[in-house]
Amino acid sequence: MDSLVAALDADGARLSVVCQPRDAALYGALAPRSRVVPAADAVATRTARLTWEQTSLPRLAARLGVQVVHSPHYTVPLANRTASVVTLHDATFFTDPVLHSSVKARFFRAWTRASLRRAALCVVPSRATADELTRVAGADRRMLHIAQHGVDTERFHPPTPEEVAAVRATLRLGSTPYVAFLGALEPRKNVPALIRGFAQACRGRANPPALVLAGQPGWDGQVERALDAVPHRVRVIRAGYLPFEQLAGFLGGAELVAYPSLGEGFGLPVLEAMACGAAVLTTRRLSLPEVGGDAVAYCGVGAGDIAAALTELLDDPARRDALAAAALVRAKDFSWATSAARHRLAYERAARTYRR
Repeated sequence: MDSLVAALDADGARLSVVCQPRDAALYGALAPRSRVVPAADAVATRTARLTWEQTSLPRLAARLGVQVVHSPHYTVPLANRTASVVTLHDATFFTDPVLHSSVKARFFRAWTRASLRRAALCVVPSRATADELTRVAGADRRMLHIAQHGVDTERFHPPTPEEVAAVRATLRLGSTPYVAFLGALEPRKNVPALIRGFAQACRGRANPPALVLAGQPGWDGQVERALDAVPHRVRVIRAGYLPFEQLAGFLGGAELVAYPSLGEGFGLPVLEAMACGAAVLTTRRLSLPEVGGDAVAYCGVGAGDIAAALTELLDDPARRDALAAAALVRAKDFSWATSAARHRLAYERAARTYRR
């Protein structure tokens, strides 16, 4: 949401940003025209943050004289005396609860229902998310406002040769080509199937590429079990976190970026890879086609489907080049300035609804 805050500030929104004290300087720089209000130190833990949102935030909103409170992650102050807008990022807590920890799934199902009942308006990042919330959570489609995400083009851009060389040095790849994945290694991202599919696609190749998995670890052991089964000659690198300044080089320097997700509320990693000029392979689950359109390649979610698609793309450099060029063009359709304008419409709608 940092990019949205900056875009709203640049668009002239009268914005008050409530944040943790440690983030006050960050938001002061991101939103220099806005009022930045550090909250109490007690919001450092999740439980304290939720308690503060329900008790202190409504009083703070009244004291600040704001017209709309935007809660950007599923939960909303129930006793708020101003209009409330809440962002609901996806419906997978209902449709695919096994992809989340049981505690997290129960928590977010309950809060999604509460937000749909109590907020003046709910922002969603895609038509797919709006449709799913209507189908599985009883949402009133008229109270769902679509505001797609944008892409930070300063961070995600076609990389220079120097940027590609820097990330290659970090990963100790030498001249080895690689397939990239960037995201949390959690069940919803389907990384175990990607690992198995990649191993299949490498069979019989004289000089197979490496698979580089960048991102935070997940909460189950499926990735480790898939890695244990990888043949010795197949190289899979767990890169962990990469510095922000290396992400463009990582994505844009890959032979292709594979993101075979089981479902996304929006699919920001796909858009970020497209903005770096990468050939992208993803799935048609939920919102991903809204982002990728005809500028990415698609596959099924099984290891065999992923293997077949990887094989086809690795064997066809011209196809990869065409996808990369199309991706750059399509990525320009998604900007945080447009997202900010859509959010401002949401705030205006919510204020009118609350006054009525």
